[in-house]
Amino acid sequence: MKKMKLLKIMVTVTCLCLVLAACGNAKNSNGSQPSNNGGNTSNTAEQDQNAANSGDQDNGVRSIKHVLGTADIEGTPTRIVALEFTYAEDLVALGVQPVGVADVKGYKTWVNTNPGLDDSVEDVGTRQEPNLEAIMALDPDLIITADYRSKDIYDKLADIAPTIAFSPYQDENGVNQYQEMIDTFNTIADVVGKQEEAKQVLAGLDEAYQAAAEKIKAAGKENAEFTLVQAFSNQNSPVFRIFTDNSMAVQILNKIGLQNANKEPAYELYGYSEKSVEAFPALQDSNFLYIVQADDNVFETHLKENQVWKNLSFVKENRTYALGGDSWVFGGPLSAKTIVDKAVSVLAP
Repeated sequence: MKKMKLLKIMVTVTCLCLVLAACGNAKNSNGSQPSNNGGNTSNTAEQDQNAANSGDQDNGVRSIKHVLGTADIEGTPTRIVALEFTYAEDLVALGVQPVGVADVKGYKTWVNTNPGLDDSVEDVGTRQEPNLEAIMALDPDLIITADYRSKDIYDKLADIAPTIAFSPYQDENGVNQYQEMIDTFNTIADVVGKQEEAKQVLAGLDEAYQAAAEKIKAAGKENAEFTLVQAFSNQNSPVFRIFTDNSMAVQILNKIGLQNANKEPAYELYGYSEKSVEAFPALQDSNFLYIVQADDNVFETHLKENQVWKNLSFVKENRTYALGGDSWVFGGPLSAKTIVDKAVSVLAP
């Protein structure tokens, strides 16, 4: 029914344009809109923003280009399903509660934001395998997802509702992770009609950076080196994700005057490398910031009697700092502020 309605709208618009042209009074509706000429073909969220701003808005319908295709959105979406934590967080930051989110329990475990998700938000499966029937049952007017998760099911999602996909992890020639986060946030704000709210959120984040940088400097920690690690167990073995310079989390900490000690010879697409405890001696002069779940604290279980770990300088000198399991390093502006607040609380209390 929605497709038939859209078809009728397009036919009406076409007929109207022909009549206006015949009368010699037609106007160039694209005259002041940004062009999207050839050249760089990389899929960036910044291009998504341009597409959102320049989409066809006749009769409230906009055609928004994104990394997996084009979404025709009618009016302002209000029943939105988010298939990644980041996009759910972005909506919440803008004052919009999604009707459905993939892995609601996981969101509430890993993501610490204020405000959070309402209890009314429905779970629609996992981020890896969203439940299409559950999504359809919510009758959404917009679905937001990530390209690397939903490439194979994009057509099925688009059959349910207009679907926009973002590309958070790009190669060396693409936009960096932090800028992609900002671009994506602004694009979502544009789609849901919350541009002013987005400006306020980002202005507040900039203020938080400035205040945090001042506290770090006052504590004598300006330009102090850190190592940021997310740790968990997998098949009874510890996994350590050591974050690299291109990661969003490291770039956030850079903004408050801290420097990453971990230097990787190769570009890491996801912004981290997975290594064993043997990688830590090269980083032991830094401040060790770590993220781990309380019920899966590999430092207290797997490393408690590990001699390599016990002999590290930052262990002996009590320079290991827990940021909490709910410091989401792959999120949006709200998560960015959480990371900053927690880093300051342990380094410049």
